[in-house]
Amino acid sequence: KKVKNTIQTTMSAFSERLTSSTASAHVLENANAHPDAAMKFLGCVKKVQYMNRVEKRLREMEKTRSQGVLGETTPLVPTSGGTPESMRSVASEVPMSITQYLMEIFFGKGIVSACLLAAPFALVAVHQNWGPIWIFWLNFAVMVPLAAILGDFTEELALHTNQTIGGLINATFGNAVEVVVAIQALLANEIRVVQSSMLGSIFSNLLLVLGGCFFFGGLKYKEQKFNATAATANMGLLALSGIALVLPTPFASYYEVHDEHVLLVSRVAALFLIFMYVQLLVFQLKTHADIFDDSGEGGGGGETELAVLPFWGALAGLLVTTLLVTVFSEFLVDSIDGFVEESGISRTFVGIIILPIVGNAVEHVTAITVAMKDKMDLAMGVAVGSCTQISLFVVPLTVLVGWATDRDMNLNFPHFEVILFVLSVFTVSVVLSTPKSNWLEGSLLMSTYLLLALGFWFENVTNYDR
Repeated sequence: KKVKNTIQTTMSAFSERLTSSTASAHVLENANAHPDAAMKFLGCVKKVQYMNRVEKRLREMEKTRSQGVLGETTPLVPTSGGTPESMRSVASEVPMSITQYLMEIFFGKGIVSACLLAAPFALVAVHQNWGPIWIFWLNFAVMVPLAAILGDFTEELALHTNQTIGGLINATFGNAVEVVVAIQALLANEIRVVQSSMLGSIFSNLLLVLGGCFFFGGLKYKEQKFNATAATANMGLLALSGIALVLPTPFASYYEVHDEHVLLVSRVAALFLIFMYVQLLVFQLKTHADIFDDSGEGGGGGETELAVLPFWGALAGLLVTTLLVTVFSEFLVDSIDGFVEESGISRTFVGIIILPIVGNAVEHVTAITVAMKDKMDLAMGVAVGSCTQISLFVVPLTVLVGWATDRDMNLNFPHFEVILFVLSVFTVSVVLSTPKSNWLEGSLLMSTYLLLALGFWFENVTNYDR
C-alpha cells in the first residue's frame, strides 16, 4: 500500500502538470529527453492499474463471502463446472502461496485428484496378487492424476527459464507419461503394446480431442478461427510420419520384428523424424515464434505469468512425480498380459483406446475447455501439437531406445493401422483446409474416432515374434 500511495502521488503531480498547455509541452520534452524514465513511469501506471483490479476483485470476493455464498461446504479450489468467471479471474490474479498451490496441484482437480486414493490399493494389489484385472485398473486410475501433476510441475519449472528453454522443457516433458509407459513396455519386450499405445495417443488427440474442441466450441460460437500456418505445418509433419510408417512394409510382415531390413529402415527413419522435430522446435521457438504467440488471444494476454514454486521445488516435484509414474507404469505394463487373457479384450484395443487415456485425460479436458472460451490456437496446440510431438519425437525415441537396449522396436506397424492413420491425417487435413471450424466438423472427427475404435475392437493381430 505504501508503494502504491507513493506511485499514485507521483502520478497525481504528473497529471496536474499535464493539465496546462505550457506544462504539457515541458513534460513531453522531458519524456523525449529521458525515454527510460518515461517507460518506467508507464510501467508504474500499469502496476497501479493491476493492483486496483486485484483490490476490487478481492472486495467483491469478501462481499460475496459475507453474504453467505461461500460456506464451509464450498470447495476452496474452483471446479471445472460452475465456477463464476469473476472468481476464476480473481484466482488467476491474486498471488497464491506455495502451500495453496501444492494443495491445488494434488487435490484441486476434482474426480481426477480423487483417483490418487487408489495408490495404496494399487500397491497392495500388486504385493498381495489380487489378480491382473484389479492390478491393471487400480494402477491405471493412479496414473491419470500423476500425469496431470507431472504437467503442472513441468510448467512451473519452465517458468523459471526464458521462452526458448521453457518451450524445450514443455516439449520434452509434455509427453513424459507416454515416454515412460512406452519404455517400460519396451523393456518388457511388449513391442505390440508400444506400437499400439503410440498410435492410440495420436488417434485420440487428432480425432477425439480436436473433434471435441470443434464440436463444443461450435455449440457456443457459430464459427471459430485458428492459426492456419501452425495447422498446415503440423499436418505436413504428420504426413511425413505416415511415410515413415509405410517405408518398412515391403520388407517383412509386421509380426516379423527381427527382420534386419525392417530394423535398418526403421532406425534411419527414426533419426530423420527426430531431426525434423528439432527443426520444428527451431521454427516454433525461434524463427517464427511470433506466429505461435497466443498472448493476445481471447483478450486475456499481456500479463506475465510468474512461477509460484521455487526452482528447486519445481525440479524436485518433477523428479519425484516421474519416479512415481515409472513405478506405477511398470505395474500397469506387467499386468497387461493377464488382463488381456482374463478380460477377453484384445491387446490392440488396450493399447490404442485404453492406455492413451492415462496420459491424455486431463489434457483432453483442458483443450475442450479453452476451445469453449474461443481460444482455438491454444486448443489446437494441445490437440494437434501433441500428435506431432508423439509422431516425431516419442515414436522414433522408442525405436532408438530399443536399438540401444537390444529390443527390436521398429516402425513396421500392422497394415490395417497404417492405412487408418494415413486416412485420418487426410481427413483432418481436409477439415483444416480453411482456418475456420464449426460443430459439424467436430462431430465428423469424433464419429471417425468411434468408427476406428469399433474396428480395433475386432482387429485380429498375429502374435509378434518373441
